[in-house]
Amino acid sequence: MNLDNLLQNIKIISVSGNTEIDVTAVQFDSRKATANSLFVATCGSAVDGHDFINMAIENGASAVVCEKMPNEKSPNITYIQVENSSDALGKLASTWFDFPSSKLTLVGVTGTNGKTTIATLLYKLFSELGYKVGLLSTVCNYIDKNAIEATHTTPDSLALNELLANMVDAGCEYAFMEVSSHSVDQRRIAGLEFDGGIFTNITRDHIDYHLTFENYLKAKKGFFDALSADSFALTNADDKNGLVMLQNSKARKYTYSLRGMADFKTKILEHGFDGMLLDMNDREVNVSFIGKFNASNLSAVFGAAVLLGQDEMEVLRIISSLSSVSGRFETLRAPQGFTAIVDYAHTPDALNNVISTINQILEGNGRLITVVGCGGNRDKGKRPMMAREAVDGSWKTILTSDNPRNEEPQDILNDMLAGLDVIQKSKSITIVDRREAIKTACALAQVGDVVLVAGKGHEDYQIIQGVKHHFDDREEVKKCF
Repeated sequence: MNLDNLLQNIKIISVSGNTEIDVTAVQFDSRKATANSLFVATCGSAVDGHDFINMAIENGASAVVCEKMPNEKSPNITYIQVENSSDALGKLASTWFDFPSSKLTLVGVTGTNGKTTIATLLYKLFSELGYKVGLLSTVCNYIDKNAIEATHTTPDSLALNELLANMVDAGCEYAFMEVSSHSVDQRRIAGLEFDGGIFTNITRDHIDYHLTFENYLKAKKGFFDALSADSFALTNADDKNGLVMLQNSKARKYTYSLRGMADFKTKILEHGFDGMLLDMNDREVNVSFIGKFNASNLSAVFGAAVLLGQDEMEVLRIISSLSSVSGRFETLRAPQGFTAIVDYAHTPDALNNVISTINQILEGNGRLITVVGCGGNRDKGKRPMMAREAVDGSWKTILTSDNPRNEEPQDILNDMLAGLDVIQKSKSITIVDRREAIKTACALAQVGDVVLVAGKGHEDYQIIQGVKHHFDDREEVKKCF
């Protein structure tokens, strides 16, 4: 592609060299630079791409996009200075792949909890409606029916636009994607044209990256600030920051709620471990999902589908047939007469939601045994909070490993135990080995009890001292059965 054409949507500060040249690829990893490619020097949280400009040139790059012009420039190389190279990369990627997001009806879902469930259910719903659909999610990416392994909640700009371009080539009309706070902050979604945005909720998470809750909130809000007047913004009115998200948005604004007045109102009429009877905008519908948080997720799915022009009754019919997302309140029945639930809950709020839901259904007719840990090399501040949520809502809590990464598992558990008083500690057991923790929980369970295994959900691995080992909570629970 001609470099001048490639730069058409980029705000340029200065140029050194000739832009009337052809480039063969766009790269932000200097190791992947090839002959006559364009290298974009982005400033990451750990590595600064500006330090690798010369390496990219040695590997064949003939043009460089950067925020800081090098003191010594290589001859015959074109340098383009921009204000934010990550933002430029997103727009360059969109241009390189011929603006794929403009050829799809693209809806983004953001929030702390519920992103995967809502995006995946919208993918399933629109597939059932007869459309070819794309999905970008934490669990798996889909191009129509073809599954592609997901490595990040939101991929980098180049991978993201390539996936969207492949969706266009496959004939997809709709695409639903999770939008992480990291992707907004790092401008990975720059250049994308969204037709709608959905906000789920916001609670403490990713403080290791954002440093403060305010920064985290600002990143989420930034997604809605950037929506166009032609798009819709659907927010959870039950979250105290739900309407904050819409304050500066130009999009058409809508709400969903379980508690108050909203454009899309849902009430739980009946609930059990087999599902719920819901009232959705004055129409009753049976669903196989459990819990208030799932009723809220389904309200968002219903609202988004209607806002995208689909028939309300047909949408509700399909919602009644949908099943839960892998590792999200996934219910497994033991032959011994107890119920096991595997859930991805890895924040204090998510854990509280799951535990509260289980206890509401149990109504004292059974005990809750919770297995939970906290990830290594992540926000340490939530560790004592997670332990308190688990112990306060459970008959017995087993604290265990959950992706210790490069930390000592016992150090993580000590951080969790620090949040408990003497009485709370008496209700907990510490078992470092996650397999043994799950075995112990199942051994303690009696008829009518519930074993909750929280934190990993769909993940089928543990990262210990930097090495990925196969480990699937669902497999381990079934072995105990």
